[in-house]
Amino acid sequence: MRRARDTPGARAAAGTQAASEGGANAKKHRPWLRLRLPRLSALRLPRSRRGRRLAVQGLMALCVLALLPATWMRLGADARVGTTADAPAREVAMVFGAGLWKGRPTPYLAHRLDAAAELYRTGKVKVVLVTGDNSRVEYDEPDAMRTYLTERGVPDDRIVSDYAGFDSWDSCVRAKKIFGVDRAVLVSQGFHIHRATTLCRSAGIDAYGVAVDEPRDATWYYGGTRELAASGKAALDALFRPDPRFLGPQEAGVTEALASATP
Repeated sequence: MRRARDTPGARAAAGTQAASEGGANAKKHRPWLRLRLPRLSALRLPRSRRGRRLAVQGLMALCVLALLPATWMRLGADARVGTTADAPAREVAMVFGAGLWKGRPTPYLAHRLDAAAELYRTGKVKVVLVTGDNSRVEYDEPDAMRTYLTERGVPDDRIVSDYAGFDSWDSCVRAKKIFGVDRAVLVSQGFHIHRATTLCRSAGIDAYGVAVDEPRDATWYYGGTRELAASGKAALDALFRPDPRFLGPQEAGVTEALASATP
């Protein structure tokens, strides 16, 4: 079901751009604002054996701390992640945005949508919630996702759009609080699905994740590396449970779509 779109992020994006341009001009006219980075030659290893040992131990401790959030999410969600064939029957499938190229879903996003369409065709879900970024007028992930799904046989009235899914935590919280989703099959790539499943469970959704298989190319390795940093933020989100960037009033899109699916 389509809804009247309110994109408060557009104003925020314009403000951010203006602030960025202002900062750039300030640095141009006031060169003392530029940061001076230390020279590599000034960064020296400790000379003593004990100092070098402490430096190595400190580096190892930092590596362990960096890996802890991702490890926790993988172990905690592993039993709830599988393929489209493994997925249990749920009323709602939830697809996270993954970027557009010339107004169309990127290959990774297209693969997520293909999996969601398969879940719909096999009767495992009745409604597909597409959640993505529409913070700028010229960038509309949810509408592009909707178009792609309808081209693959998913009826338009079985698709619900969330235009303020700016990140995984925002998407999960809004699915629960705005759209009233209690149980869902989540769809994403393997490097992201454990984090998404953990976050949606923290937001109060009984979630099962479908990991879309991808070749181990440069994009896949980039996504896996990015997850290390993203998992740290996700752990803080799961712990402190902040409100999303834009919450807004409750919407009946999922309820109405499910009602239209009932014979």
